[in-house]
Amino acid sequence: MAIELPFLISSAIALIWMAIGSATDLRTREVPDWLNYSLIVIGFAAHALFSIVYTSWLFILQSAAGFALFFLLGAVMFYTGQWGGGDAKMVMGLGALIGLDLSFTAFPFILSFLINILLVGALYGLLFTIYLSLRNWAKLIDALRIDFRNAQLGKMHGTMWLGILALLLAFLATRNMTLGLAALILCVFMLTFFYLWVYIRAVEKACMIKEITPDRLTEGDWIAKEVRVGNKVLACPKDLGIDKKQIGELNKLYKKRRLNTVWIKEGIPFVPTFFLAYVVTLFVGNIFSLLI
Repeated sequence: MAIELPFLISSAIALIWMAIGSATDLRTREVPDWLNYSLIVIGFAAHALFSIVYTSWLFILQSAAGFALFFLLGAVMFYTGQWGGGDAKMVMGLGALIGLDLSFTAFPFILSFLINILLVGALYGLLFTIYLSLRNWAKLIDALRIDFRNAQLGKMHGTMWLGILALLLAFLATRNMTLGLAALILCVFMLTFFYLWVYIRAVEKACMIKEITPDRLTEGDWIAKEVRVGNKVLACPKDLGIDKKQIGELNKLYKKRRLNTVWIKEGIPFVPTFFLAYVVTLFVGNIFSLLI
């Protein structure tokens, strides 16, 4: 009971917070700071309470370990541009709330959850990309046409097919079935990787880059094109999300009619992935262990 009740309470809170976060992420493409910060506070507070009730420091230590693990994950995903700030903060709060089981008597729940986030996230990202493609089909086709007319991409395309031809000729010359199978797998990988990369790049250009007025900017938005007024660069794609100070400067220029619009890149709403992965972990367990 000392283990089950804290887990049930933590899971109930996690599911409620993720459900709210998923709804706001899908509707507005952002997760409110109050939701994320309150989750972090509740996570530590709940485990501190569990430590007092059950007279064991293990609960608060597990909360700190879970927070540290997911802080690292969130930081890596944020600084590599895979997640927005809201996604990273949400996962940190989940780490504090779920905690990392330090007894290691069984495979920790939080690690199963982490693996499921990656697997469910990959499938979710692919399905969401297909949805965006169907919704913006004409724009996507135009983007693909422009990409394939690009000289640099054309060279990459030609080089890939030359590589595939070389592999096939090598197989015909040796007629070794093991080498032939390896060559076939490599060819399929090259084709899949190249066309998937081209497709995702086209989806990003056609479906995820928008032109908006500065007064519609929110903290953390990703700038898609450099914002320059005179010789001064106010925001650029290298920024890890636009901050409040930059938004204030852009709005001042907008009111003075010195700046009309900015280009931003909308990310895929990723918090629903956390919710789905958590439900899967609760009822199915570690997906990866079922696949091997």
